[in-house]
Amino acid sequence: MSDLTAGVLQAAAVVVLLAVVHVPLGDYMARVYTRERDSRVERVLYRLMGVDPKADQKWSTYLRSLLAFSLVGLLFLYAFQRLQQHLLLSLGFPAVKADQAWNTAASFLTNTNWQSYSGENTMGHLVQMAGLAVQNFASAAVGLAVAVALVRGFARSKTDKLGNFWVDVCRGSFRILLPLSFVLAIVFMIGGVVQNFHGYDTITTLVGGHQTITGGPVASQEAIKELGTNGGGFYNANSAHPFENPTTWTNLLEIFALLAIPFSLPRTFGKMIGDKRQGYAILAAMAVIWVVSVVALTGFEMQHAGAAPTAAGAAMEGKETRFGVPGSALFAASTTLTSTGAVNSFHDSFTPLGGGVTIVDMMTGEVAPGGVGSGLYGILVLAVVAVFVAGLMVGRTPEYLGKKIRAREMKLASLYILATPACVLIGTGIAMAMPGQRAAMLNPGPHGLSEVLYAFTSASNNNGSAFAGISVNTVWYNTALGIAMLLARFLPIVFAVALGGSLAQQQPVPVTAGTLPTHRPLFVGLLLGVIVIVVALTYIPALALGPLAEGLH
Repeated sequence: MSDLTAGVLQAAAVVVLLAVVHVPLGDYMARVYTRERDSRVERVLYRLMGVDPKADQKWSTYLRSLLAFSLVGLLFLYAFQRLQQHLLLSLGFPAVKADQAWNTAASFLTNTNWQSYSGENTMGHLVQMAGLAVQNFASAAVGLAVAVALVRGFARSKTDKLGNFWVDVCRGSFRILLPLSFVLAIVFMIGGVVQNFHGYDTITTLVGGHQTITGGPVASQEAIKELGTNGGGFYNANSAHPFENPTTWTNLLEIFALLAIPFSLPRTFGKMIGDKRQGYAILAAMAVIWVVSVVALTGFEMQHAGAAPTAAGAAMEGKETRFGVPGSALFAASTTLTSTGAVNSFHDSFTPLGGGVTIVDMMTGEVAPGGVGSGLYGILVLAVVAVFVAGLMVGRTPEYLGKKIRAREMKLASLYILATPACVLIGTGIAMAMPGQRAAMLNPGPHGLSEVLYAFTSASNNNGSAFAGISVNTVWYNTALGIAMLLARFLPIVFAVALGGSLAQQQPVPVTAGTLPTHRPLFVGLLLGVIVIVVALTYIPALALGPLAEGLH
């Protein structure tokens, strides 16, 4: 079987699996967030927290609850790492140093899961399970809550209430993420993923050498790592490690898992607003970008442009032979188009243009389909901009889903769009202006710039993958990237929740002959244009100096 045929079959298998779960999973998530009844476990939690689950919160109260919840998570995870030497199952590891603990706490809190450390040599089992894995659930549940709050803004009228954050985050965790992760973890264990509490084992290799390997609760963390679009690996090699990703079918299952919830959320959106056609339009825009990215990345890697890949006959440097070029390219496109950041290959070893595609994927705002929750609320903000642009073209007040897009809504949408590029470009600019940080680049010229640009793009878009050709485990990079993660996660959330509150307060306007239909191919094309022109092209000057300059050299 040729590599091209293998790539087509793998991509087709993922598409079929996504099509199978789209309707049932999307409908189920809609029921989770619209039903009134609470489970017994949830009622106990609400009593312990002193929360009234029937209280509908104003958007400002919803936002304050979210920020308070996140602040507590940040402080807890930081302290957990600093005190790990006193905890059970520490494996004898010392406390994580302060700057790295800050970076890791910010990373897992924001669903970024950037790792400047080797997991098997830094974190004990309890920190992995009760610290990092718990934030994998919490950060994904927060993303879902923000998406649902924004959708309620479109669905409700003449109110400033967007729901109850505590109810939304509990339901996302206990009704969606936890049961799916439980099932997936069992499937992973059947496929050979490790799940134990072992410490170090010394293995004698085939050539008589010795290798020390750490066991641990890998399968349970691997499941939420993918389903929650988190990406933080138990091992430094992430999903290229055979203990995390043993076979080709587990590789396909991981790709499917990281795409399943984000690609099903448009169905949830359509159900909650009472018009499934709107959900299909959003899904179509997501799907087009995903397909283009997969085709482009696979093509660039299979052409293996460059002296070394051409001489070798394939661009296999940094790729697992178990997965080959197609499996690696499919994984890379999917993980950088979501906020996952898990990797089964070394992106720094991709061809210049192939690596450039992974950067552009993140620069689109990761809305195709994006992270759990964050992809949906990100593309809905861009849909608001698309409707506004269409209104300017025909000279009438723009409307989306019966809500007028006024100056206030456009200001919030514009601030949302500008927040992430500002973090990326300012952070990259500061790093390149400092001699000490330039010295951290292991490669000079355009590729070195690409490495720094990738780092801040990944951190600011809450992705977490890396080119890894720079020494980022320094006080400056740990601190700067942690700040970028927090700002680029929570500033857009503030603007998205405020936008939901503004929309919810409006009186719906009736559909007229002049209303732009937002469920037809014309609108899908307009939305794609906005994503490419307004978002991705913001970074063209930086891309021209980095991956494009290297690829066209």
